[in-house]
Amino acid sequence: MNTKRQYRTYTKEFKEEALCLITEQGYSVPQAADALGVSSNLLYTWKQKAEELESSNVTSDERAELLALRKEVKQLRVEKEILKKASAFFAKEMK
Repeated sequence: MNTKRQYRTYTKEFKEEALCLITEQGYSVPQAADALGVSSNLLYTWKQKAEELESSNVTSDERAELLALRKEVKQLRVEKEILKKASAFFAKEMK
């Protein structure tokens, strides 16, 4: 029996509200996790990521641009590999 585990996804708004329980309303992470029906580890992860974003001096526009550039670099690397293979193939054909 091959059962694939389904992971729940949470909206950005849900994550922000969950973190507000901890930072603004004084809930502990385990209390907030129980109230929301999520694991404490998940909330700790969200909290850590939020703190990393706050301490980062990169703006949201710069972050979006960085993600777009990384995606473009990945695509260009794939295209480069395809061209390498094609040139090797045609070099063999020319001999």
